[in-house]
Amino acid sequence: MKSLNFGGLCLLLGVLVLEALIAEGFNYGDALDKTLMFFEAQRSGKLPANQRVKWRGDSGLKDGYLQGVNLVGGYYDAGDHVKFGLPMAYTVTMLAWGAIDFRKEITELDQMGNALWSLRWGTDYFMKAHTQPNVLWAQVGDGDSDHYCWERAEDMTTPRTAYKLDQNHPGSDLAGETAAALAASAIAFKPYNSSYSNLLLLHAKQLFTFADKYRGLYDDSIQNAKQFYTSSGYSDELLWAAAWLYRATDDEYFLKYVVDNAVYMGGTGWAVKEFSWDNKYAGVQILLSQILLEGRGGAYTSTLKQYQAKANYFACACLQKNDGYNIHKTPGGLMYVREWNNLQYASSAAFLLAVYSDSLSAANAKLTCPEGQIPPQALLDFARSQADYFLGKNPKSMSYLVGYGQQYPIHVHHRGSSIASIFSLQSTVECVQGFEKWYRRPEGNPNVIHGALVGGPDQNDNFSDDRSNYEQTEPTLSGCAPLVGLFSKLQSVSGAAGNYPKKAPVPRPTTPHSYQETQETQEPYRSHEAPVEFLHSITKTWTVGPTTYYRHKVIIKNKSQKPLKDLKLVIEDLSGSIWGLNPTKQRNTYELPQWQKVLQPGSECSFVYVQGGPQAKVTVQSYN
Repeated sequence: MKSLNFGGLCLLLGVLVLEALIAEGFNYGDALDKTLMFFEAQRSGKLPANQRVKWRGDSGLKDGYLQGVNLVGGYYDAGDHVKFGLPMAYTVTMLAWGAIDFRKEITELDQMGNALWSLRWGTDYFMKAHTQPNVLWAQVGDGDSDHYCWERAEDMTTPRTAYKLDQNHPGSDLAGETAAALAASAIAFKPYNSSYSNLLLLHAKQLFTFADKYRGLYDDSIQNAKQFYTSSGYSDELLWAAAWLYRATDDEYFLKYVVDNAVYMGGTGWAVKEFSWDNKYAGVQILLSQILLEGRGGAYTSTLKQYQAKANYFACACLQKNDGYNIHKTPGGLMYVREWNNLQYASSAAFLLAVYSDSLSAANAKLTCPEGQIPPQALLDFARSQADYFLGKNPKSMSYLVGYGQQYPIHVHHRGSSIASIFSLQSTVECVQGFEKWYRRPEGNPNVIHGALVGGPDQNDNFSDDRSNYEQTEPTLSGCAPLVGLFSKLQSVSGAAGNYPKKAPVPRPTTPHSYQETQETQEPYRSHEAPVEFLHSITKTWTVGPTTYYRHKVIIKNKSQKPLKDLKLVIEDLSGSIWGLNPTKQRNTYELPQWQKVLQPGSECSFVYVQGGPQAKVTVQSYN
């Protein structure tokens, strides 16, 4: 018998360790934490103090300046620095859907604060970009010139051209998806910040009206986007936006819209095997199936059942139970749709089936396939199989989620990750220099971009970890967004909720309650110091010229058993007039009126202010 050499022994041990890890199960909570960090790595604009990704700095601080509009913020799309509206809006919709349907699971993992921050970085930007009811700034940056350079976001020298949609340059697909994103986000934020939720919903309704009234493809209006994110149509986005607006408002108008347009817009006609930033039909069909399964179909039940039949087609195709009309799978079991960034399709499908599994289970129903009745657990099992493939259960034993596991891609096609941080190498890396010194270097990236789901392997499970292999090594927003809901769901059923490393060297929101406070202040304030609750609402809106004004009402409630005396509040980001509080000599500091110096236990008082834009930030400075 031949003895194993040292290399063979190491290989055998590695295989045994991998098999042990797979047998033990994956740590989806850790994967979730890393995924949320990816969105911090993709931030454009002025970074907050609680930024966890420390190799990133401020960037794009003059976006929109030449056009006379503030477009600072939002997310860079992938490994480049263009802010493409369509995939960014889809990303926000998927993040919101995860925060809604898996709220309990995300909260139990102490990640709702981070999840809502990832949402708000997108929604704040979309509201800035929606400057008038029928105007939406759809893209910042020129894809062609951006791709000629390899430089950090902090060093950008390429044109930051901004492109907009309006009545004469419509984009029903992009405006519709943005409406969906804001409507879904309004639901996600409602338990924590009702005022912000109402503001999102106002923008969502206006954008839906704009998308529906002025119809056209966004990439016909913005030719620069055509070679990067070509739209196949806008009917699915109109149905998608209406479905989300119905879920956010319970307004029958929107449910009637998806029913009346079911045939004309293909909602009950298209049977698909893909769910993505471009094709929303499967998402619409499952979203409307949820309404049906909840028993809320009413007079529209028969049409909703037609939507559900198409939802079942998608789910059955994923499970290989669709009478031969199934999705293609690699030998290793990965759903395979396209050569370029295939994992984004697999992550979206896995999320969708996890959602559908929960809805079927709650209704005590089964999935109806041509090959029989399938229990809801089978859908979740498929979702888990895809997640496990991403995390290392594949022929390459490779985790395609960067930073997770023992082996993951280190030559990620991502400018910021591949160039030494501006904080360690403080000299500017110029356009061509970046290619010569950093893009072509054989070493791994100096900055680990945790949570980035790369494009992934080909149809035969082959993968080349090469920076120039952008089809396989570039991560995208749209590929990572579905993972937030998916990983939280899988962790909750794995029996080890919360058992993952927690990195908390800097303050950051962690729970729904702390989010309600920290989203007002950018820093967690210790709520136990002042037993005061602030309830925000918008009571009136009106438009003067290009500006929409909002009347904000804030109720102050004493939740304690003791009287509160001399309560002083700090109010920041206040640009309008305020009534009901008295200013003090300190900047941005206000106190209760003289006749109400004491707030008795359980009692409340209120103040109002008017301004054009989101609510002001209200915190307690002191009290006796």
